Amino acid sequence: MLRHRFAAAALSVSLLVGATSCSTKTTTLFGPDIQAADATGLDYVTVAGLVEKPLYEMTEQEIDAYLGFAQARYPDLRERIVHLARKNVGQPYELYLLGEAPFEFYDPQPLYCIDRSDCVVFSEHTYAYAMSHDWPSFFTMLQRIRYKDGHIGVATRNHYTEADWDRNNSWLVRDVSRELAGEDANTYTQKVDRSKFLKKRYKLEADIPVETIEEDYIPLEKIADIEGELQSGDFVNFVRGKNGGKWVGHVGLVAVDEDGTVNVIHSTPPKVREEPLSVIVARSIESIPERQKEDKAIPHGFKFLRLADDPVANLRDIDGEAAPKVFVPGGTAIAQPLPGK
Repeated sequence: MLRHRFAAAALSVSLLVGATSCSTKTTTLFGPDIQAADATGLDYVTVAGLVEKPLYEMTEQEIDAYLGFAQARYPDLRERIVHLARKNVGQPYELYLLGEAPFEFYDPQPLYCIDRSDCVVFSEHTYAYAMSHDWPSFFTMLQRIRYKDGHIGVATRNHYTEADWDRNNSWLVRDVSRELAGEDANTYTQKVDRSKFLKKRYKLEADIPVETIEEDYIPLEKIADIEGELQSGDFVNFVRGKNGGKWVGHVGLVAVDEDGTVNVIHSTPPKVREEPLSVIVARSIESIPERQKEDKAIPHGFKFLRLADDPVANLRDIDGEAAPKVFVPGGTAIAQPLPGK
């Protein structure tokens, strides 16, 4: 790290490139960056380094600092979600990353992952980052999103997107598919047998009643009609199907550009990427004949869930002022109160 100097309404910061290199790279911090750095007490060289660094290359300590900066730099939640999601574009994809270690042995994977993601991990981490101001609040918020009522455990993890994740996080997002598409929306039913799933996947016996749910979605050919109604930070569920059944097989986040282009940021092999929704729709339609020939699940459409205006306030209505409240196995509560009301 070398020098910094003011230049008009901006600050140029020179950073060393590499641990042993003498070469430098200059990063410019603009007015809002400088104000956010001042508000959070971070020195400009540290901020410049974090601004240049992808989230998935940061340490826990760096994320702790950057989340406070992001809260000050991007006070609008939707803008902050898009910023943090874009800061993870390029993150390598890997399926089945998270479990309950060290609290349970059924799935010994860790409770968070920074350097890799699958579609759900990417979306959960992005929402949790955006609603948090430091590492402890992020970690707690992430578990509140991942588990029903914040109770950590493989049996209470939100395994099923429609039946678990979407419903248990109704304080964060709500399904607006039929609201957007009206009579153009379609429905499908899904049988949810959590006991069978847990026994097959984790060899865990659990007495959970079988549930049948009915879900709305918007067909591929109708997406263009509602695209302009989508907002940054909305949650996208990709609906797929085979042999008469339908389910959500992929998820992502909406990012609307200043020119109105609606993009989806999602974690998909080989890495996190951002692309226009219209491109995804066209590619999906084009893929149907080949996927049918290969007897693979085909794309049918999307569910869209609208981000709440103030999800933290909604969560406080549920968890109390200590929100987000998380419970580890054994019933011990962990709370990491967020600032503000």
